[in-house]
Amino acid sequence: MKRYIISLIFFFFIYHSNAQPIPFQTEPLPDQPNNIRSYLIDVSAKITDESLAGIRSKDDWENIRSDHYSKLVEMLSMEDVPLQGERPPLNVKVTGTVNMKGYRIEKLYYESLPGLYVVANLYIPDRIKKPTAAILYQCGHSFTQKVHYQEHARKFAQLGFVCLITETIQRGEVRGVHHGCYAKGWFQWYSRGYAPAGVEVWNGIRGIDLLAARPEVDPEKIGVTGISGGGAMSWFIAAIDPRVKAAAPVCGNSTLKSHIFTRTVDGHCDCMYPINTYLFDMQDIGALIAPRPLLIAQADRDGLNTIESVREVYYDLKELYKLYDVENNISMIETPGGHSYHPDSRKGIFSFFFKHLMNKEIAPDEAGDVDALPEHQLSEEKLQVYVDGPPEDDRTTTIQDSFVKLAGFPDITDSRTLAAHKEKVIGFLKDETFRAFPEHPVPMKPKLIYRTDDYAPFGTEVYSFISEEGWRLKVEIHWNQDPTKKSPLMIVLRNPQEKRYESESFINGLDKQWNIAYFETRGVGEFGWSPELQWHIRRASAWTGRTIASMQVYDVLRSLKFCRTLNGVDTGKTGIAAKDDKSVVALYAALLDGKVSTLIVKDPPPTQNAPSSPDGRGAAIEMLNCLRITDLGQLPALVTPTKTYLIGKIPDQWQWSERTLQSTRAGNLFKEVTSMSEILF
Repeated sequence: MKRYIISLIFFFFIYHSNAQPIPFQTEPLPDQPNNIRSYLIDVSAKITDESLAGIRSKDDWENIRSDHYSKLVEMLSMEDVPLQGERPPLNVKVTGTVNMKGYRIEKLYYESLPGLYVVANLYIPDRIKKPTAAILYQCGHSFTQKVHYQEHARKFAQLGFVCLITETIQRGEVRGVHHGCYAKGWFQWYSRGYAPAGVEVWNGIRGIDLLAARPEVDPEKIGVTGISGGGAMSWFIAAIDPRVKAAAPVCGNSTLKSHIFTRTVDGHCDCMYPINTYLFDMQDIGALIAPRPLLIAQADRDGLNTIESVREVYYDLKELYKLYDVENNISMIETPGGHSYHPDSRKGIFSFFFKHLMNKEIAPDEAGDVDALPEHQLSEEKLQVYVDGPPEDDRTTTIQDSFVKLAGFPDITDSRTLAAHKEKVIGFLKDETFRAFPEHPVPMKPKLIYRTDDYAPFGTEVYSFISEEGWRLKVEIHWNQDPTKKSPLMIVLRNPQEKRYESESFINGLDKQWNIAYFETRGVGEFGWSPELQWHIRRASAWTGRTIASMQVYDVLRSLKFCRTLNGVDTGKTGIAAKDDKSVVALYAALLDGKVSTLIVKDPPPTQNAPSSPDGRGAAIEMLNCLRITDLGQLPALVTPTKTYLIGKIPDQWQWSERTLQSTRAGNLFKEVTSMSEILF
């Protein structure tokens, strides 16, 4: 009877207060698909459809071109390489020469950065009387690289072009890594802001440096081409380096919308797309090539790039070329078959480069095709560059650990400096890590979907609300205190695949003056997905400018906002409690929210700079670019004035927060405890 009277008082209070009553949900709502595949398809389609939106004149594009360029440089992880100004010496070493009929092959390597060596073969036609046109050939993901694609370099030389064919770090004479997220579980690459495409683009740019310095080459007549991964790198290199006067990527690009919908993303190497901080599609990248000549060659049954999506890229870019009044500078060759060259694409490419680099009108059939006869191919041993092995200081296999500069630990001794650093970190995270948050949050449209007088002294209620378009989530509130009066609320984040009552056991012992809300973000409980889908979701999310963890941070921020609308919640005393990998989400949510009074974490990961399971299952704590500005161990200090309790031992990587708070005389804001009962109200 007492509970019944209290419930009547509560609903009477709601009805007569200024707050709008939350309607009771009696049937499923049409706005709650809660399906991660549908969501990613929708956001990828939005990125594709908005690519180059609003560009209606050449001036429209030129006004944003420089900013667009800078963003691509950053997304390719190239902010720390000397694109402008003096570059380190190439230190070119020729290890041998192969003399062939009509041309010679110099076997060489060069140093694109100190200790980063690039293996290449340089094909030079005989009897060059004056500097001529040159081609940078980018290899695809063949295991024999310059050997597999030698007929292309040979044909260019026979046609009178100098051709430099370079090996990738993934499958060259020294085997580096492209397949970090793809095969090794190195999803921390996303947190580091590292895209292996950046290394390849930089190595290609240094290859252009090499060509431009050769006496046989006219530096104003350099082109780039390649297939598959080499096609993507041709696309990127031409966008970044204006010295490329013509580009012919083959089977190397298609739209995000297509990749996510068809799941062709699953077959692509990590090098095929940059860290998509600014939500670019291939049209945005290709626009940086305009108005220079661009030939897109694409097979119509490519298992990695649908012909329809490549056509969409082509037609979008053609509109931009029209604004420059050079629509003839962009063309597309469609060929039958799967992910490969075709005689028509090869001959068309040769004709294209004749026209745009040599000013010669040579028909494709007249240019001819490559000679792929096995007896005319040189052996791997014949083309090998490293006779006695690579240089001792070669860092090809570890370049992923140093290509992007990560954040350090600043020396902070006063509260003003800490506040300034906090502001800097939050600004960076909003721009670089959480940029995909909706610019205009959708209405929450809350519903009361379940209520009972059981499970808590003053009953239990389950509400649903829209976090983001496509996601209606639930929060279950246990009222330990009279809901007609404002009391503190602790939001407990449930974990994926947790056992029944695991979160209830975790929070047990917390002072009963706290009301408790149990919350499942997307990816958890009824809003989760099968573990075998996790690998796909992690990669597809990153390609669309977000991660599982960043989406969950947004969900927590929305749950905080919703819960604070309830009459029984003291908005000045809301907390978050989480354990294991959900501690990461809690820390970032508390930092961005700025109004969380108490934060409880148990057994948090020491760092986000750590590998995952190779199959992608398990904890997904990566967030785009975050390690360029901070790491988990700094967050307990940065969330101040939030009071943070860590149940368990403070990881060594978190000692910075402890020292910093002590030096700023705020040491009481970060405390190590052994149980929930030690946490002060």
